[in-house]
Amino acid sequence: MKSIIVKEDSGLAWIRLLLVFILCALGFIGMWSVVMILPSIETEFQISRSSVTIPYVLTMFGFGIGNIIVGKFSDKYGIKKPIIFGFTILIALYFVSVLSPNFYILSIIQFGLGFSSAVFFGPMMNDISYFFKKNRGLAVSITASAQHFAGAMWPFFLTFLLSEQKWREAHTLIAFVCITIVPILCFIIFKINYDKKSLTNNFDKLKNKVRIPFSDNSFQRLLMIASVGCCVGMSTPQVHIIPLCIDQGLSIITGGKILSIMLFCAVLSRIMFGYISDIIGPLKTLLIGSTLQMITLILFIPFNSLTGLYIVSILFGLSQGGIVPSYALIVKKYLPNKDAAERIGLIIFFTIIGMSIGGWMSGKIYDYTNSYSLGFLNSILWNLLNVIIIFYLFVSFKKSKISI
Repeated sequence: MKSIIVKEDSGLAWIRLLLVFILCALGFIGMWSVVMILPSIETEFQISRSSVTIPYVLTMFGFGIGNIIVGKFSDKYGIKKPIIFGFTILIALYFVSVLSPNFYILSIIQFGLGFSSAVFFGPMMNDISYFFKKNRGLAVSITASAQHFAGAMWPFFLTFLLSEQKWREAHTLIAFVCITIVPILCFIIFKINYDKKSLTNNFDKLKNKVRIPFSDNSFQRLLMIASVGCCVGMSTPQVHIIPLCIDQGLSIITGGKILSIMLFCAVLSRIMFGYISDIIGPLKTLLIGSTLQMITLILFIPFNSLTGLYIVSILFGLSQGGIVPSYALIVKKYLPNKDAAERIGLIIFFTIIGMSIGGWMSGKIYDYTNSYSLGFLNSILWNLLNVIIIFYLFVSFKKSKISI
């Protein structure tokens, strides 16, 4: 089968997008499985609520570092080799993880799982952007939504094992599913390509017409700092919703269902905000999403009954899904294309720092207070920092009369 060169926004481009979405939904399990097994490893290894987040923190740091390294590599050599590398490491580590004799070995393995999953976020968002022009925001958001779709799909798929705290069996099943499906998807995806020379030139011509009121590096730094704030806010519900449910007398299955519904809503949110971004621009979209996320975080404090958690989790998912893809779209619109994947990777690394320290801080605050209320308040304040920075960028662009 020969390589097929496709036009922007064509039918084949949409078919490739669908296949990439499925591939990423499989690859992102390396990021989400640790959240699903937190209660199991807390019980098995007899560790505190803050300590049990260490594997999660290492997973996130592996994911963040991987986005930078793999992003830089894919800028130069394309996406094929990173995909092969990512899934090879992912599958191998899931098989090895079942042999973990203690909490520390498992934590190290989780770093590797996070690193391998990085292939399917920043680098893939950058790659899919070359196949679309009119619907670029929507395409990038659909690709990014695979992250939340994975977090929603896999808990349902693995419930029968997780409910009995059989996390080793769950890891083995994950490895077998990936090793069966991934080669078929890759064979087709690798055959569908874009005209690299013409599309890269079109990106560079567009960038030359846009003059932002900051240097490229200053703008990049502001985006990275802002991304920490929004993701500290994002981390508390995503990391601690299952333990929070257990503290309220609910079962681990109920907590898993609430997490899954939250993430399914985030999938819809990412697609919705991607469509909105194509209309109003990514910077406005980011400001709207971050503000709505902060409002829903406030609602978690008073509403902690079963019904309340379902409703607020749905609202949270619908509000925050478009935040991270907006950073990628901002980079593609305003910053040089030659190192776009690396720049996106750097921002994602800082989002991971936010997710990691946010999850850890909420766990630590819980250990001291035996409550998540102050943890949510801490997340709200960090989210406010993000809103202030993005609003500053928005006002600066408006004063400079730049198309936002």
